[in-house]
Amino acid sequence: MTSSFNDTKVKIRDAVLEHVPKEAEISRIEYEGPRIAIYTKRPEILVEQSYVITEIVNLIKKRIVIRSDPSVRLSEPETEKLISTMIPAEAEITNITFDPTVGEVIIDAKKPGLVIGKDGVSLQEIIKATRWRPRVLRSPPIPSRIVAHVRHFLHSESKERERILRTVGERIFRPPVFTMGDISITALGGFQEVGRSAVLVQTKEGRVLLDCGINPGSNNAIEAYPRLSADIFDLELLDAVVISHAHLDHCGFLPFLYKYGYDGPVYCSEPTATLMTLLQLDYLDVAQKEGMTPPYSQKDVRETVIHTIPIKEGTVTDVSPDIRLTIHNAGHILGSSITHLHLGEGAHNIVYTGDFKYGHTMLLEPAVATFPRAETVIAESTYGAPGDIMPSRKEAEDKLVSIVNSAIEKGGKTIIPVPGVGRAQEVMLVLDGYMRQGLLKEAPVYIEGMVNEATAIHTAYPEYLAKSIRDMIFHQGINPFQSDYFVNVKDTNIRQEILQGGPSVIITTSGMLEGGPVVEYFKALAADERTRLVFVSYQIEGTLGRRVQKGLTEVPMMTDSGKVEIIKIRLGVDAIEGFSGHSDRNQIISYLRRISPKPERIFFNHGERTKCLSMANTIRKTYGVNSSAPEVLETMRLK
Repeated sequence: MTSSFNDTKVKIRDAVLEHVPKEAEISRIEYEGPRIAIYTKRPEILVEQSYVITEIVNLIKKRIVIRSDPSVRLSEPETEKLISTMIPAEAEITNITFDPTVGEVIIDAKKPGLVIGKDGVSLQEIIKATRWRPRVLRSPPIPSRIVAHVRHFLHSESKERERILRTVGERIFRPPVFTMGDISITALGGFQEVGRSAVLVQTKEGRVLLDCGINPGSNNAIEAYPRLSADIFDLELLDAVVISHAHLDHCGFLPFLYKYGYDGPVYCSEPTATLMTLLQLDYLDVAQKEGMTPPYSQKDVRETVIHTIPIKEGTVTDVSPDIRLTIHNAGHILGSSITHLHLGEGAHNIVYTGDFKYGHTMLLEPAVATFPRAETVIAESTYGAPGDIMPSRKEAEDKLVSIVNSAIEKGGKTIIPVPGVGRAQEVMLVLDGYMRQGLLKEAPVYIEGMVNEATAIHTAYPEYLAKSIRDMIFHQGINPFQSDYFVNVKDTNIRQEILQGGPSVIITTSGMLEGGPVVEYFKALAADERTRLVFVSYQIEGTLGRRVQKGLTEVPMMTDSGKVEIIKIRLGVDAIEGFSGHSDRNQIISYLRRISPKPERIFFNHGERTKCLSMANTIRKTYGVNSSAPEVLETMRLK
C-alpha cells in the first residue's frame, strides 16, 4: 500500500512538473487537506498563466491551489506597509491580517473593488511585490469579536494547522484498496426525535459523520448526546465530519470528538465555521453559570477550530478516497447547508437536507433542490404532521406587529426568546421595517446575549444573505442590522433599567428558555400581565419553553441568592410559527416532489416520531417513493 501511495504522489508530481513553466521555480508539492498545494518561488507566473493549472486539474482530477514558498515571502510588517502604499486611501482598508498556513494576506476594506483593481491588476501587483496571495473581504459594518479571535488563533497555530492539513491530505488521497460496495448509513441521533443529530455514512473505504449535535431538552447523557458508543462507530476510522449548520442540535457535541482523540477534518460553510465556534463557547459559558459539567472544554473547541476546513457552496471536495462532498444553500440560517455526497465513481449519491427552508424569507434564499444525482435523501420532518401548516410570512409579521402594539398600548414589554442565529436577525429586520413604515409603534428594541455577536457575523458574510439584503449592503450602502431603534445591551447592569423603564421589545437568547439572559427577564416579568412572551422558533420537547408554550402556570427557579422560588406565570404567551427557519409540511412535500433528479428512497429524521412516520407514509403513498422513518441505532444498507 505504501508503494501504491508513493506511486500516486509521483504521478501527481510528474504531471505538475511537466506542465508548469520552469521559471515558476516549483519548490515542493504537498497534500493540503482536500487539495494539492503547489509551492513556487514565483507565484505570479502561475497567476498570470492560470490556464496551466486548469490543464493539470483536468489531467489529475484533483483540486489545486498555488502557494508561495515561505522563503520568498516578505515579512508580515513589510507586507502590511507595502500594501498600505500600493492601495489608494479611498479603498478604506480597515484591517490586514495574515494566514501563514496558506500564504494569504487578508485585506478588509470598505471598498474592496479599489483593492482588487480593474481585472484584478492590483492583486497581481501585490503578489509580485510581496509573494503573499491577497484575499480581499468587505469590511463588516459591525466588527465581530469571534471572527477576529478565530483569525488570531489560526495565525498563532499555523504550524499545527500545516501538520493537520498535510495529514488530512494523505488520508484523503490514500490509494483505495476495495471496490465500491457495502454502502450504509447509521442513525446515531436525531431520528424519530429532534436534537443530537448525527448520521454515519460508510463505504468500504470511507466513513463520514453528518452532524454531531446535542439534545438541549435532556439532561440524561444517553438521550442528550449521539450514540457514539455504538459498535459500528470507530473514531479512529472516521475520515471526516460534515456540519450542516451551527445550531447546537447539529454541532454542539463536535468538540467532544477532539477531546477523545479525533484528529480529522470538519467541513462546513465559512459562516458555519465561525458561528458554531460562537455557539459552542456560549454553550460552555451557560453550563458554567448554571453549575453543569459540559462534555468538553474550551481547549476542545480550539482544537475544532484548527481542524475545520471551510468550503464554498457548489465546490466539489474530496473527503476520502471514494467520497466527494458538495454543499448547497439550505435556507435555514446563515451558512446552513444541504450536504451532497457522491460515493465512488457514481455508485451512489446521498442528499442530507439538515434543517432546510423551501421558501423565501427576508433573510435568506430558499433551499437548493437540484443536484447532479440523488439516489437517497435524508430529509428533516420537524413540521411533518398533517396539521403543521404554517401561516404565510406576511400573516406572521402582522401577528407579531399586533402583539407588540398591544403590549406597548398597555404599557408592557414584549420578550422574544430567540436562537442567537437566524430567527433573531429575521425578527430584527421585521421590527425595524415596520417601525420605519409607521405600522408598529416606536419603542426601544433591546438586543442582548449572543444575538449581538451573531448579527456582527451576519454582516461579515453578506454574500450568503438574501439578494434584497445583499443589494442594500453592496449597492445602497445600507446596513439593515443597524437601526436607531436597536439598543445593544453590552452591560448586564442596565437590565434593571430596562425592567423598570417603559414599553419595549427585548430580543435575547436562548430561544427555548434553557439558559441565557432570557431567563432573567422571564423571572422578573413572568407575573406581569401586561408583558407578552412570543416564541418565534421551534420548542423542543422537554425544554422550559415547550412547557410554558403548553400552558405551564408556575415554575421553580433559582434566585440570585441561591434559593429556589416558585415563579407564577401570568404574562401572555404567544407562538408564531410563520417565522420558523424550518419548512412546514407543505414545503417539505413540495421540496421532495421537486427535487431533481427524483430519489429512489427517502429517510425521514429530525422530527418527533409521529411526524417522521407521517411524512414517510405520505410520500410513499402519494409519490410511490420508498420512504421510511428509521430509529436511532438503526443501520440502513443502500448498496
